[in-house]
Amino acid sequence: MSNFTEQDQVAINTIRALAADVVGKANSGHPGAPMGMAPVAHVLFSRFMNFNSKNPKWINRDRFVLSNGHACALQYILLHLAGYKVSMDDLKSFRQIDSITPGHPEVGVTDGIEVTTGPLGQGISNAVGLAIAQAHMGAVFNKDNFNLIDNYTYVFTGDGCLQEGVASEACSLAGHLKLGNLIAIYDDNRITIDGDTAVSFTENVEQRFKSYGWEVLHVEKGDDDVAAIEAALKEAQKTKDQPTIINLKTTIGFGSLKQGGHDVHGAPLKKDDITQLKKKFGFNPEETFAVPKETYDIYNAAAEKGAKAEAEWNSLFKQYSEKYPKEASELTRRVEGRLPDGWEKALPTYTTEDAAVGSRKLSETTISKLAEVLPELVGGSADLTGSNLTRWKNAEDFQHPSTGLGSYAGRYFRFGVREHGMAAICNGIAAYGGLIPFGATFLNFVSYAAGAVRLSALSHLRVLQVATHDSIGLGEDGPTHQPVETAAWLRAVPNLAFWRPADGNETSASYLVSILSQHTPSVLAFSRQNLPQLANSSIEKAAKGGYVLEEVENADVTLVSTGSEVPLCLSAVEQLKSKGIKARLVSLPCFEVFETQSRDYKLSVLPSGAPILSVEAYSTFGWGQYSHDHFGLKAWGASGPYDQVYKKFDITPEGIAKRAEKVVAFYKKRGQPVFSPLISALDDISDE
Repeated sequence: MSNFTEQDQVAINTIRALAADVVGKANSGHPGAPMGMAPVAHVLFSRFMNFNSKNPKWINRDRFVLSNGHACALQYILLHLAGYKVSMDDLKSFRQIDSITPGHPEVGVTDGIEVTTGPLGQGISNAVGLAIAQAHMGAVFNKDNFNLIDNYTYVFTGDGCLQEGVASEACSLAGHLKLGNLIAIYDDNRITIDGDTAVSFTENVEQRFKSYGWEVLHVEKGDDDVAAIEAALKEAQKTKDQPTIINLKTTIGFGSLKQGGHDVHGAPLKKDDITQLKKKFGFNPEETFAVPKETYDIYNAAAEKGAKAEAEWNSLFKQYSEKYPKEASELTRRVEGRLPDGWEKALPTYTTEDAAVGSRKLSETTISKLAEVLPELVGGSADLTGSNLTRWKNAEDFQHPSTGLGSYAGRYFRFGVREHGMAAICNGIAAYGGLIPFGATFLNFVSYAAGAVRLSALSHLRVLQVATHDSIGLGEDGPTHQPVETAAWLRAVPNLAFWRPADGNETSASYLVSILSQHTPSVLAFSRQNLPQLANSSIEKAAKGGYVLEEVENADVTLVSTGSEVPLCLSAVEQLKSKGIKARLVSLPCFEVFETQSRDYKLSVLPSGAPILSVEAYSTFGWGQYSHDHFGLKAWGASGPYDQVYKKFDITPEGIAKRAEKVVAFYKKRGQPVFSPLISALDDISDE
């Protein structure tokens, strides 16, 4: 017998009416999915979710992810009802400038939002990361009779999400990892923007997920059979060695005159439709944003239950602290986001006495050192471990214990050939708290992960992407693997640090700043070919994003470069010197970090007085902000040994020196003052 009452039905209908009002007031949005998902949303939040709306950051809260960005109004409604800091006025300002209810949920903007969703497929992939993080943290910190970390991750997903490739990548891995703490509810309403899914999506989703290794449950009457929904969620919770997907048959826009069709998917309901909808559900059609007291009572009770659960957890943690003080202190440090004292001392430093090696090898050394002092550092490679050099000695793989391949306490991930899924999963791991994740692939294939990398930056998540085999220096693999354009788009992404270190000290600096940057993701590009250790580099200098590597008074030209081209420029400086041309050399490993320095510092690095020539074996797009002339690639790369490829494009000490001579001659002929590109006319006007 069902223990649901009439008041539960009123609450469900309240969510439906609010969805119509929220989207109608904004005159923009998606009312259909929230109206169809109202029953399962109500059952989940009122009877299953463990949360404390007064403390949204409680580490053992259940995580809720709305992967289907088309149901975003639903999440704000649930947060309002559950007592989070989402007021009725906030619901009325849905999709407005500077509101806490933006067009799609954004982490850091609204309390209770776990990850930024909207681009389809990202949310369910983030949910896999959240579930991985819970499994790992639980394995590390839980003890007998002390299950401190045992929360569930619930995710609502839809037809659109499950068509995206990133969802397939992440869900395949979730099945392999047997993540029993992950429960997905599939809103099977058979509608996307183009219409009925019959036009494009006729696969058997249940069979697909069974093949992934998921438990598959089915609820036929998702519009009204709340007892069946509750039973499915209970069954899902019982399964400990498989993620679960519940195929929930719903009617999009339930209650609308256009229910079941794509017209109700992405446009506000007409006024007459909202009127009949409210009459049908027992509401006054003249009232908007109405919530019966009984509905608030149900959600207040759920919030109180969650507050009690946290209080019990705090009591348990106190006992844990007395019995396991070291582990308790470590968990507290991680949850608070504090790094271990003196961790940065583990970063290796180099002199010119040290051998020339590829910066991917320098990265391996750095990761190995950091893994010893940063237990929260976790990560892995997209099936390129031996090339990315990301696995440290004695690392344990993150695997389900039953496989015999590792355990959930393992810190190294085998992401498989899933670059996009890897980056999205890392976002979820970072969002969970207490962990610093990294992924790894070739720089070229960071482009495969572009959607998730963009969301790392938008979400202000500390995620590191280790990107080896940068530029044309990887040689024989040819243009398909040579990322000549990738640096430009990564540098264009706001709040993303793209690093291209030139030697060992710069490599250490890139990791130092990336780990200290709690709210900024980083992509670290490393070479395959050997690079010499530079005489005047240091971690301190490189940590500023740019610095003077070779200074000279009354310079005729400044060369500015990154990564593997810096030592080539160093040789070019010597060649220019033999010809009576004074050249300065600047290393600029990270534009994003350099831009955070003071104006005076930046002008000391790239001053007025002499022309500036940039040198990089990438597209020259973007260098105009720093240099007067730009020497790089205007086309794709080529196949062959790396030194021959560089020679083909004239990116050699001789070619660089020749280009610098031309630049110097051109500006001398002009006979005009040469201002740094960092100075514009507007700068001069504003300073007067």
